[in-house]
Amino acid sequence: MTGDLFAAAAEEQLKDRAPLAARLRPRTIDDVVGQEHLVGDGRPFRMLVETDRLTSALLWGPPGTGKTTMALAVAGTTARAFEQLSAAMAGVKDVRETIERARHRLGERGQGTILFLDEIHRFSKSQQDALLPAVEDGTLTLIGATTENPFFEVNAPLRSRSTLFRLEPLGRDAIEVLVARGLDAEATTADDEAIKLLVDRAGGDGRQVLTALGVACALSSYTHVGLEHVEAALGTSALRYGRDDHYDVVSAFIKSMRGSDPDAAVYWLARMLEAGEDARFIARRMVIFASEDVGLADSNALQVAVAAAHALEHVGLPEAQLNLSQAAIYLATAPKSNRSALAIWNARQAVRDGAVGEVPPHLRDSHYQGAESLGHGTDYEYPHDHVSGAVDQNYLPDNLVGQSWYVPSQHGDERTIGEHMTTNESGDKS
Repeated sequence: MTGDLFAAAAEEQLKDRAPLAARLRPRTIDDVVGQEHLVGDGRPFRMLVETDRLTSALLWGPPGTGKTTMALAVAGTTARAFEQLSAAMAGVKDVRETIERARHRLGERGQGTILFLDEIHRFSKSQQDALLPAVEDGTLTLIGATTENPFFEVNAPLRSRSTLFRLEPLGRDAIEVLVARGLDAEATTADDEAIKLLVDRAGGDGRQVLTALGVACALSSYTHVGLEHVEAALGTSALRYGRDDHYDVVSAFIKSMRGSDPDAAVYWLARMLEAGEDARFIARRMVIFASEDVGLADSNALQVAVAAAHALEHVGLPEAQLNLSQAAIYLATAPKSNRSALAIWNARQAVRDGAVGEVPPHLRDSHYQGAESLGHGTDYEYPHDHVSGAVDQNYLPDNLVGQSWYVPSQHGDERTIGEHMTTNESGDKS
């Protein structure tokens, strides 16, 4: 009995001393902040949790987005037993012991077991294989959490028996709710500027913002959190970056790349990252830029921009700053052409202005019985049957013959494209 009292007292002490993020863990699904696409009214994860019908699941998302939070919300709602292991510390022996306890519960009182396995990507193939039979026969319902792509890091048999739920970085509104809850938990207040800096620098990571808030509260002696306390907690000074700055800085970033100035492009990239700009927004702008401003002058530009966006999703910040910098410099130094962008803009405008017409008979679908009798496809010449690989036949509606929307520039690879087009137009097409 004495031991139980000491254990209970120790548990209370640990709760009081636990990090703020740990103390604010939710008890039910209603306490979860963010991830509305999963826990909003009528959304799949919420419905499965509320009806206690959640089957094995993989929670995949960046750090601090609520994977553990959502698993613990399940623990507070389910009638099943809930066990938790960390793949960073647990081994096959721990897994087998958990499975054995689950079997006893199921056999003795018909109670199922949910196993929450944090950082499941750290489990080796043999460790994941040890889980598979218990998941297959229903002895365990597995909830695995991972920051890594489960298609690469989780065994296919285990993955195929689990529902994948993708978590997104927390938005500003969700971060603001977390900060408000944190201030309530610490029974203190904060300046608006201090709160704004915390939210700006959160980077969609709820755990990070609560950790910084906890430090700032301690620095303020739990009286009132000022901007200086948050700056000290974050190890950085506040950088003015309001709504106007967001548009102005990204505009300067785009125009610097368009103007082929890699130093300016990297500077504005740094300004955005230091101000806590959403890195995914930056990556999206570079993907658009690659086609809008570089285009066919250097077709590799789009591949570089897309690769940087994928790298950002895969490794996250701060490491992905390297990928974003590489892409920004590549785009800035690449030859420029907006001709492919102009082509689609002008062609769509032409269609909106009424430039429509019938598909020429020789271009119509001929892969059905009776098409030949309608003259569909009968006069079509197959380009691959010609020496040049091109055929001088009409590819536009009759009323649009001679219209041109793509005119290659003389920059980069488009010079070669233009020469090739000229050769096809003037050469022997037979």
